[in-house]
Amino acid sequence: MPRAWTLRARPKGLPQPSDFDLIDLPAAPLSEGEVRVANTWLSVDPYMRGRMNDVKSYVPPFVLGEPMQGGALGEVIESNAPDVPVGTRVQHMLGWRDEAVLPAAQVQKLPDIDVPEQAFLGQFGMPGMTAYFGLLQVAEAREGDVVFVSAAAGAVGSTVVQIAKAKGMTVIGSAGGAEKCAWVKSLGADAVIDYKAGDVVQALADAAPQGIDVYFDNVGGDHFDAALLAARLHARFAICGMIDIYNEGQPQSLKYLFKVIGARIAIKGFLVGDHLAGVADFYRDMGEWLAAGKLTREETVHEGLETAPQAFLGLFTGGNRGKMLVRV
Repeated sequence: MPRAWTLRARPKGLPQPSDFDLIDLPAAPLSEGEVRVANTWLSVDPYMRGRMNDVKSYVPPFVLGEPMQGGALGEVIESNAPDVPVGTRVQHMLGWRDEAVLPAAQVQKLPDIDVPEQAFLGQFGMPGMTAYFGLLQVAEAREGDVVFVSAAAGAVGSTVVQIAKAKGMTVIGSAGGAEKCAWVKSLGADAVIDYKAGDVVQALADAAPQGIDVYFDNVGGDHFDAALLAARLHARFAICGMIDIYNEGQPQSLKYLFKVIGARIAIKGFLVGDHLAGVADFYRDMGEWLAAGKLTREETVHEGLETAPQAFLGLFTGGNRGKMLVRV
């Protein structure tokens, strides 16, 4: 019988294992135009924390007692859609479960790019697109810029580092702990700040004495403050994550917001879905950088559907290097 994770209770602060429940799903015969997918890979991502709150946002909240959703990859094992026959490898948004039944129009065949399929949940999927569009379109980063990226050892941040270097930029990353910092350095970062080792504001001032042109924000908090103080004239900030408030509920930064005026800083939030018209450019450029040896990636893999909550919680405790995935 298919199984899925559901939200048993809405978390208060950092979610706990008791907030989740693994349930059996009833048999679901296919309607016309639907497919049945056996999921093989599931994605867990920080944005899912916001969907656990019963508040209005850009995506609806998870419904208590109903299967949760998220990125997934799998194989079509039954089909009532001629264009998506049995055996097709697809990606879709009915994750957190081992089997999905959905309209064929809601699945995407995997692109013909020579990477392991799980990369389409990471560097060649939503996190990679977030890095690509956020850096190049939202922040309008260009050759010669000094770029500061927080959470540089994560799925998005590590890709930002590599794209920026491929485009001729100077990159300063932040990560937690010596091992992660060494990995970010190996990706090409010119300097790496260990946010666990001391004051981020001072560390960025030391790493970028002439200031920064671009800040790619995944964290908020003291990283945002550091970026504000280090910002050069007409710096551009792409605001992606601000993970520091996901469990706290209140912003932990902005005490240097006054800098926005004098430095004429442009601060812009974005959602990757706003930029999907450029997907062909994304795949073209990423494919070229991959072929040229300018891209590498890592994944932190949890084995089995039962481990999905553990994988998700690890996103908030530094438990991943690169993309966090669950192999069903």
